[in-house]
Amino acid sequence: PSDWSFTDAVDTVQLETRPADPYSMNIWVIAKGENLYVHAGANRSEWVEHIEADPNVRLRVNDSIYELAASRVGAQDEFDRFSAAYEKKYGRRPRNENVGEAYLFRLAAR
Repeated sequence: PSDWSFTDAVDTVQLETRPADPYSMNIWVIAKGENLYVHAGANRSEWVEHIEADPNVRLRVNDSIYELAASRVGAQDEFDRFSAAYEKKYGRRPRNENVGEAYLFRLAAR
């Protein structure tokens, strides 16, 4: 979609990483116009390692599945915009807001 704002009404989505041996988890998602984000905080969890090895992911929102590619956000101003949207949606800010220490991924069409 060119606008992901419909996900504002969805608390949790399913993200699938590692296409060769799928690994799925429930996760919060933040939309900011044409951008969609998933966030692991400062936790370099297993799914973060999968994305670093292969950025191809699948995202299920309600009954729709989207084939996407993840890229790590490196700009603090983009992270700040994400943090404001995160607080608006979930009622609190992310625990670590330093873009260099947190794992924030932007999802886009492949």
